[in-house]
Amino acid sequence: MADVQLRQLAKAYGKNPVLRHIDLHIQEGEFMVFVGPSGCGKSTLLRMIAGLEDIDQGDLIIGGQRANDLPPAQRGLAMVFQSYALYPHMTVFENMAFGLSLTSMPKAQIAATVQRVAGSLQIVHLLDRKPRDLSGGQRQRVAIGRAIVRQPSLFLFDEPLSNLDASLRVQMRIELSKLHRELQSTMIYVTHDQVEAMTLGQRIAVFNGGIIEQVGTPLNLYEHPANLFVAGFLGTPKMNLLSAIVMNADHQGVLVQLADGSLLQMQVDGSGIRIGDKLTVGIRAEHLLLDDTRNSGPQNQLHVDVNFVEHLGDSCIVYANFPGAENLFAAKFSAGETHLQTSQKLSLHVAPAHCYAFNTAGAALPRL
Repeated sequence: MADVQLRQLAKAYGKNPVLRHIDLHIQEGEFMVFVGPSGCGKSTLLRMIAGLEDIDQGDLIIGGQRANDLPPAQRGLAMVFQSYALYPHMTVFENMAFGLSLTSMPKAQIAATVQRVAGSLQIVHLLDRKPRDLSGGQRQRVAIGRAIVRQPSLFLFDEPLSNLDASLRVQMRIELSKLHRELQSTMIYVTHDQVEAMTLGQRIAVFNGGIIEQVGTPLNLYEHPANLFVAGFLGTPKMNLLSAIVMNADHQGVLVQLADGSLLQMQVDGSGIRIGDKLTVGIRAEHLLLDDTRNSGPQNQLHVDVNFVEHLGDSCIVYANFPGAENLFAAKFSAGETHLQTSQKLSLHVAPAHCYAFNTAGAALPRL
């Protein structure tokens, strides 16, 4: 195992900066996920760690050793790409054994190693096949197995599941988590899929525009986003974001008025916030309740016009029009709410504890 330290790493292509002053410490044996939209720099950073891209500024430390100028073969790592990159003329066994055959390892030991890894990936029955005879999921398992047999101290995964169908991606996520528990190796995984990030990562680094917006455990990022970008990026459906004006604020909470005149009391620290300030209010879809007599009152009621309803079997998601919302307003309910229909008017309720607030700079106000 090896830890990885990124110290003020920077990268530019010509005059276009791709990564700016990246500081991050990945612990030994940790499963770290880099997530963010396309073009945010996460894959470039992974390639810099692998030695496939030069480092313009800063230091890369792998296992306590500065690795900026080390050739890829000397960094003690293995990389699995989005494309499987298998040798088409070789069998699965030969593909997995190829890297070991370049070393001085005895053939019997190579065979035993390949058999053991193939067993853990449930591909022993495929060892005599050629890549053309495999499904996409099977090819990806072979690519992962080819990396595992080398017993590297560090695994790098560059969107390895993006070519698979939805059901197979779920299965492969389970297998990758199981492999991490068994191997206890340090793994860095790049994806633009927030579901992969939330289900695989012990910690997640959220990238945007060449910087890291926030690092933390999946639950911490979901419940305590540091800013508007993280809040809007993580979560399905996305967090509802509403423009608001401050009506009252102190260290015990903030009262705001929404674009339609609704009043919303929030349990956030309003220290330093003044009456008349503009805020962005965040509400997650699953925190909204259909209003009833228990929730009735002048505050924290939202009245929406239903635009579309998705019935998903175990739940349903309502997409509605609401003044001041950046996108369609989303509310998620249990499957029992089958009466919800398009063009219906709904009264919704949200508890003050479930409201988020962000200032004009996009920073989150501390929740109480």
